[in-house]
Amino acid sequence: FQYLKRFDRGYDLDTFWYEAHSVEGSPAECLQLFLLHCGILDPSWAELRNFTWFLNIQLRDCETSVFCNPEFVQDTLKGF
Repeated sequence: FQYLKRFDRGYDLDTFWYEAHSVEGSPAECLQLFLLHCGILDPSWAELRNFTWFLNIQLRDCETSVFCNPEFVQDTLKGF
């Protein structure tokens, strides 16, 4: 949710890191963003769960990858 919220607002996500145990927004705002970005017009709860699970895994892997670390790659992969 933290990434999607910032993405919608046009923030630079290259320097953002997930803040564990922090609470942002409301459950309704979270659900609205998931519905907007999941890519299915009328998703089931299972499809939303799979979308959030997959997104979470991808973002966690991105945060731990040295190739996505802005201090390592500097400006060579801006926006990647």
